[in-house]
Amino acid sequence: MNVLSLDTCFDACSAAAGRGLRTLTPGISFSFEPMQTGHAERLLPMIETVMAEAGLDFKALDRIAVTYGPGTFTGTRICVSAARALALATGAQFVALSSLRLMAMSARIPAAPTKRIAIATDARRSEVYFEVFDRHTMQTVVDAQCAAIPAAAKLLGPGPIVIAGSGAEQLAAEAGHEGIEATAILPDLLPDALDMLFPACELPLTETVKPLYLRAPDAKPPAPSPFLGAGA
Repeated sequence: MNVLSLDTCFDACSAAAGRGLRTLTPGISFSFEPMQTGHAERLLPMIETVMAEAGLDFKALDRIAVTYGPGTFTGTRICVSAARALALATGAQFVALSSLRLMAMSARIPAAPTKRIAIATDARRSEVYFEVFDRHTMQTVVDAQCAAIPAAAKLLGPGPIVIAGSGAEQLAAEAGHEGIEATAILPDLLPDALDMLFPACELPLTETVKPLYLRAPDAKPPAPSPFLGAGA
């Protein structure tokens, strides 16, 4: 199976391409670059590079795996739009994951005896994007949402629990105030398209992908000018 995976949801841009992933000799190429801005300019050249290095033609793609949020509004739109355009051009099928689930699948997360893991990323305004998973089945225990840190801590459930991501330390500290045993790890953890490459061969297909924002945008359109339409 030939797969291209993409992520631009947070402060990184990543792409991975896999040729013959169900064979004994797959060809794999991947790229991951931390960045706060510039995802749109970097993603397409990155895609071209990993596809070429993996020895893949775009028309040979079977699946495109993409994160659909939550994340920054611009980053989430870029990722979903690029995947839609590529699927339309190549006829490849969609596999979609939330950015938080992809982070929970990271190979960087160490083994631990806790039954649950929470992914918490800083959403600013003293809020976090977070989701809680069963570590063994990767089933969602608490749905993805954007919440104030005290409210999120109350939703974690009984400890012990491991929390990863840029909002982990704040959330773990608040959980401690609630009497919940919580350990913060990997504050620099970000989604990585490489972690999605092999799972994309087995994950269920989706017909379409819509961005998941979890809250309204910070920027608001300007109010109509009282002078527009006024006569001279």
